[in-house]
Amino acid sequence: MVQQFTPETETPILYPESDGQLMADNTQQFRWIVTIKENLEILFASVADVFVAGDLLWYPVEGNNKIRQAPDVMVVFGRPKGDRGSYQQWQENNIAPQVVFEIISPGNRAKQMAEKLLFYQRYGVEEYYLYDPNLQELTGLQRRDNWLEPIEQMNGWVSPRLEIRFELTETGLEIYRPDGEKFLTPVELDQLRQQERQRAEQAEQELEQERQRAERFAERLRELGVNPDEL
Repeated sequence: MVQQFTPETETPILYPESDGQLMADNTQQFRWIVTIKENLEILFASVADVFVAGDLLWYPVEGNNKIRQAPDVMVVFGRPKGDRGSYQQWQENNIAPQVVFEIISPGNRAKQMAEKLLFYQRYGVEEYYLYDPNLQELTGLQRRDNWLEPIEQMNGWVSPRLEIRFELTETGLEIYRPDGEKFLTPVELDQLRQQERQRAEQAEQELEQERQRAERFAERLRELGVNPDEL
């Protein structure tokens, strides 16, 4: 009797879509994450090959699901928009996120932040921004000579990749688009939209009132025997 041996098959490696960690520790941190992510989405809405994500697990090394990080916000130039369960770099033309943001909260430990810095340094991030809304402190690092070096002056700094400007004021951080428009929260954006709609409705009402006045004037001229169309 001939015994046949079945070759062992390798178990596919799973890349979880969640690391079990909270996206944010408090409402302020969450608001900043959403504001930066959504405004960057708006900024690059018409650019097909810019991918923006918030709290998405990034796996840089195929075959190793332990090497991973979930930036609060990340931007990838050269990759199409679209939904993803995670960012598996080998399936994305091996393009690493060029820009990442982290919003610091009281729950962030120094060891945790140091590990993130080493990860971003090792796997090719070009620009790394950290903002502490409690202390109103902004830190930026830029890759120079293959190393993430601190940016000496962040007030007024313009991101080389994103072309957005950072301003530190008495009330905290303000971020401006290349066209000078300020990053707004979703609530502020909705309020602005409502104001624009109200202005448009008011302008339409004023135009209708002017048309009605012109019609009344024309009718009065006709009563006097004057044809307004001949004037």
